[in-house]
Amino acid sequence: MNIKDSELILETLLQGGIIAYPTEGVLGLGCDPDNEEAVFKLLKIKNRPVEKGLILVAKTYSQLLPYIDDARIPMDMRTEIFSSWPAAITWLLPASKHAPKWITGDSDYIAVRVSQHLVVGQLCELFNKPLVSTSANVAGTQPALNAEQLNRQFSEPPVLVEGELGGNKKPSQIRHGMTGQIIRDK
Repeated sequence: MNIKDSELILETLLQGGIIAYPTEGVLGLGCDPDNEEAVFKLLKIKNRPVEKGLILVAKTYSQLLPYIDDARIPMDMRTEIFSSWPAAITWLLPASKHAPKWITGDSDYIAVRVSQHLVVGQLCELFNKPLVSTSANVAGTQPALNAEQLNRQFSEPPVLVEGELGGNKKPSQIRHGMTGQIIRDK
């Protein structure tokens, strides 16, 4: 683990705070997906409705299992899903009965990704579970790519985890895990 200020980052997450961190393409905002207050704080600063749902990002699929109804994933889709990770591909999978509605929004599915980004993996390892992953921007504005842009967008910027962006020029592709249909391919 070589995340600078890992104690501060872990303490921030445990206390319901929000962090900003590099992802495959843009800075992301994250928090503890099981902390309702933290998620609503994140939604408020983004000006994003809870009904839209949020993505969970993890280092491994096993970190996502508490949030997914794994048995409902069709056998013919399993190879496609699991062989696509780690990567900047988000899959909509059946949500478990334990998945918080403040993460799934108005859907019976949950958006999840196993990231290939080194810092994301280290954060999920440090926190020992997935993180909320949403672009670091106020809804309707361009996502932040650096600390300066982050500070301009938010009056109280979150704790910034240092690291390089992954080089992708677009957000993660989103696909439906039951059909393989591409939902977002920007």
